[in-house]
Amino acid sequence: MNTQNKTSIIAGAGTAPSANQDLKQGAAPATPAGTQNKNLLDTAAGQGSYNTFAKAVEQAGLAETLRGPGPFTVFAPTDAAFAKLPAGKLDSLMKPENKAELASVLKYHVLTGRKSAADIGKWDSARTMHGQSAPIKLTDGKFSIDGAQVTDSDLGSSNGVIHGIDKVNLPAVAVV
Repeated sequence: MNTQNKTSIIAGAGTAPSANQDLKQGAAPATPAGTQNKNLLDTAAGQGSYNTFAKAVEQAGLAETLRGPGPFTVFAPTDAAFAKLPAGKLDSLMKPENKAELASVLKYHVLTGRKSAADIGKWDSARTMHGQSAPIKLTDGKFSIDGAQVTDSDLGSSNGVIHGIDKVNLPAVAVV
């Protein structure tokens, strides 16, 4: 494993610069015009390709968290990414009796703090809100998290940043 200039980050554990430090250093992603007053969910909805993600967040009971002050970094699977799940998996996760499992899967896509693609591309892994670390790889200037390629990066919002990904990452162990 190439560890040159790379760091394993435990989000929120004090090993990474705080969001305020990032802003002072200019490393935090810019908040695009028109999104300064939009939270993560409203920003995702405005993109048009994260509708399934938004519905799943609502179903899992995480909407209030992602509309809250944050900041958070969200790796949001696109609608096309959700369509790649095995047949019946999404329908099963969206059932009320599977709310805890759905929340566990979604928390595996969220970090505490506002982290730009440039920051994340320097890491080997990141501890998610799920509690499990997700491996990060940088190849040809593009990064992936647990095998999901980042397809859209640094979508700023009032309470964090979204990076779109092409696959739904499933944690090794669902924490319910």
